Amino acid sequence: MPRLFHRPPKYCLHKGTKQAVVSLHGKRIYLGPYGSRKSHQRYQEILKQWEAERDGRKKASPSTAESNSPKISPAMLREKRLAGSPLTINELVFVYRQHTHEYYRKNGKLTREATIIDDAIRYLRKHHATTYLHDFGPVALDELRKGMIDDLDWSRNHINKQVSRLVRMFTWAAEKELVEASVALALKSLAGLKKGRTKARETAKVECVDDNIVDATLKHLPPIVADMVRLQRLTGARPGEVCSLRPMDLDCTGDVWLYIPDEHKTEHHEKNRVVVLGPRARTLLKPYLERKPDAYCFSPAESEQLRREQAAAARNTPAHYGNRRGTNRVANRKREPGERYTTDSYRRVIHRICLKHKIEKWAPNRLRHTSATEIRKRFGLEAAQVICGHQSADVTQIYAERNLELARKVARELG
Repeated sequence: MPRLFHRPPKYCLHKGTKQAVVSLHGKRIYLGPYGSRKSHQRYQEILKQWEAERDGRKKASPSTAESNSPKISPAMLREKRLAGSPLTINELVFVYRQHTHEYYRKNGKLTREATIIDDAIRYLRKHHATTYLHDFGPVALDELRKGMIDDLDWSRNHINKQVSRLVRMFTWAAEKELVEASVALALKSLAGLKKGRTKARETAKVECVDDNIVDATLKHLPPIVADMVRLQRLTGARPGEVCSLRPMDLDCTGDVWLYIPDEHKTEHHEKNRVVVLGPRARTLLKPYLERKPDAYCFSPAESEQLRREQAAAARNTPAHYGNRRGTNRVANRKREPGERYTTDSYRRVIHRICLKHKIEKWAPNRLRHTSATEIRKRFGLEAAQVICGHQSADVTQIYAERNLELARKVARELG
């Protein structure tokens, strides 16, 4: 547990001498008989001394000195290297982590990618913090990879991705001239782990979820979350796209509505994403459009309010008996219902219902696989790629129009 220097010294009893005692700066100060007026007066003097010293530390805090001191940057490390001093992995990690925490941000928030990179470089530092960059080669990386299997029990796919992230760090270092490019090239020569030829555990692929399981879950879900599930099943949208849906993001002209998400998974690749809404999806969505254009259609706050209203309507006890409405709520909740669902909260609602009613647990992203599989069977691979937005490269405007028309045809028939 961290030492909390902001806490004042405590008035304590020294059992051996029956005196009041205070520990300050590692020294024991006796104040007199425990509980006496003299001891309490002396204790107040000690507190005033402690507060004065703390205020003095605040005025001359290290943050002031740090703000005036030069920040460690790739340019500083590059000068150090050119002066003949080799750089260590510790120094590279310091500046690279600054880069990842600035680069991997979305809407002002740190993305999951940055935290996963932190996991990889934390394990690298544990074993090679003082290793020079030019001494870290494929053999050292392979040994580190074996440790990921034995010590961390990461899966094969995750280890391959983490190793590629470490190689990407050395590539970035080569771009900044912190290490020779040959070091990054040598690390890239290490082949990835192959299935069946390593001790690393395998993970199950994300599979479709049977519609019977979905229907059994829908019976118990809150109405708003149930509609989110139905909409995702009809459109093949990603969970995050369903959570971020707003009226202003919809083009309601024509018999097929177009939903253009303000944010989506591949937007940083400059790709456009269009979700098509057929007749059944439109009917489901209409009640949620009667709100401000920039308000989220699916709100946890609204879901909680609806739950309370349903509980009040189902109450059997007369209103003038028992608890009055609203009196048995938690005064200071750890987390108030927000204005929109996140992919995590959306998934947790489904998992809780499955656990409570002993239904096979499933996640919202499996709905997307189910929808894509059905579309591929009925309309072919190209239609599935169009509906799910799985284009792997930029396409011409003519090809995009052709895809959009195919998506409209699919939406008309499936809803």
